[in-house]
Amino acid sequence: MTIETRGFQTEARQLLHLMIHSLYSNREIFLRELISNASDAIDKLRFESLTDDTLIADDPEFRIRIEFDADAKTLAIADNGIGMTRAEVTEQLGTIAKSGTAEFFERLTGDQRQDAQLIGQFGVGFYSAFMVADEVEVVTRKAGTDEGTCWKSKGEDEFTIEAAEADRGTRVVLHLKPDAQEFAESFRLKTVVRKYSDHIGVPVVMPADSDGEGEDAEDAEAAAEEVINSATALWTRSRSEIKDDEYKELYKHVSHDFEDPLAWSHNRVEGRLEYTSLVFVPRRAPFDLWNRESPRGVKLYVQRVFIMDDAEQFLPLYLRFVRGIVDSNDLPLNVSREILQEDPAVATIRNALAKRVLDTLSRLKGDDYDAFWDEFGQVLKEGIAEDFANRESIMKLLRFSSTEQDGEEQRTSFSDYVARMQEGQDRIYYLIADNLSAARQSPHLEVFRQRGIEVLLLTERIDEWFMTFVNEFDGKALQDVTRGELDLDGEGKPEDESDEDALAKRIKDVLESRVESVRRSTRLTDSPACLVLGEHDIGAQMRRLMEASGQSVPDSKPHFEFNPDHPLVLKLDSEADEDRFGDLVKVLFDQASLAEGQSLSDPGDYVRRVNSLLLELLA
Repeated sequence: MTIETRGFQTEARQLLHLMIHSLYSNREIFLRELISNASDAIDKLRFESLTDDTLIADDPEFRIRIEFDADAKTLAIADNGIGMTRAEVTEQLGTIAKSGTAEFFERLTGDQRQDAQLIGQFGVGFYSAFMVADEVEVVTRKAGTDEGTCWKSKGEDEFTIEAAEADRGTRVVLHLKPDAQEFAESFRLKTVVRKYSDHIGVPVVMPADSDGEGEDAEDAEAAAEEVINSATALWTRSRSEIKDDEYKELYKHVSHDFEDPLAWSHNRVEGRLEYTSLVFVPRRAPFDLWNRESPRGVKLYVQRVFIMDDAEQFLPLYLRFVRGIVDSNDLPLNVSREILQEDPAVATIRNALAKRVLDTLSRLKGDDYDAFWDEFGQVLKEGIAEDFANRESIMKLLRFSSTEQDGEEQRTSFSDYVARMQEGQDRIYYLIADNLSAARQSPHLEVFRQRGIEVLLLTERIDEWFMTFVNEFDGKALQDVTRGELDLDGEGKPEDESDEDALAKRIKDVLESRVESVRRSTRLTDSPACLVLGEHDIGAQMRRLMEASGQSVPDSKPHFEFNPDHPLVLKLDSEADEDRFGDLVKVLFDQASLAEGQSLSDPGDYVRRVNSLLLELLA
């Protein structure tokens, strides 16, 4: 019999090392992970058997069996599920085919406590077995095939693989470490299973104790078995019967997350459609959150039969962080992803689930909602463009930085802003910048500070795109303070202000084609000048996004506004030397560009002019 030796993928070796050294204090979760894998394998075979019942003819009763031998210091978890071929064993147990892997390892710090949290976000899975085992042996046979496979490893650099006699399914044997002998004890195992895996919808069986606890305790040689979990799918039970800890453990089974969920919603619908939904909001974002092509969605069951993982048709893309289960009585058991895309019942469930998730989020308060927003706020903003029906609900959930806040946190809602609006104020003002520091220093805020008017500060890369879909809130129009002419008093341009302002014309003659127009500013109180976008011009943030994606960006010119009361501008107005006047105007234009976070087209020219003016000043 040929034994093949192979090396682990580099990432797999790293993860194994972290498993062994960083999660030591919570080692019992290995059993949850292995039982979860066994349950998934049974679910997959149950689905396959709907179209080919010969796959389970040899053993139609699904179960997960736990066996232990204190003398041999072994623990085994066996299932009669789908099993694996030799190629699948090599692929699934020797590599980590998971998006976000590279980023995961880049974020590791070497601090065991912090790295343990990261491992939890990444998912621990099969490799958690090496936290308690010196050696792990996997014997498996794929349903419908005759050849079994044996995989062995000590969790170091390599593993061996060979052909073997095997029953259908997978049997994982752990050779326990000296300090993990507790996991070869009946009471300890039952405690862990009932704590983490009671919700599994398939029986988890163990040998019955010989002290009268089992049904056949009087005859120990009969090796009677007892079911140690409830073996009832948790979502099929009434909410009043389910404890919070049970919900939390089901979430970890569904998501393979390490932490508890932030919130969940369990609902049963009866009527024209009959289905049960159980959705969870994670506490932390997954590593592949920004990969819109990553697997996402809920686990789909039809009449309690598992159909597929990652059924993305039941949630809109902007809610891709949500995990959960949908169990429908109306969909066909042979449903495919193509059928799901066209079924009107799916669209109805999708709309209902989106509303339920948003309602769940609206009920989060204080630190819990802050934690959600910090992790998922940018993704939620996508919903403004993707989910018109729920736009109002989404807008109420949005949070921003504000001139009324000193810190960096985004904690102000539109409702908060409206409640603080001044008497007679009919607009919600906002400013878009590359970062919070640049936003707070923007000259566009000067008149708002002077008048005590709050401005929302938007600094995320998605914000300019997102705000193109937001026109008003609660009857209040939204206005970008960096666009168009500003009229806080609602009186329009004073009648005595001529369109042919002499200083404005003189400045325009210098700047020529670099600007669309030159005008006196109603924005500025401290700065000499600023650049203003046209009402429909593309801002710097959107321009960079379009350029990065290879799109052509239409040309646009800013409007140059000057503060007629600023000492520099007063000096400029009285400057008779046209060359010096031109230098001063170009310096003011370049300074205004820098204040907007723009790069100068000719930095050397700007430095030359500034140095020339400084030399004149010091002469």
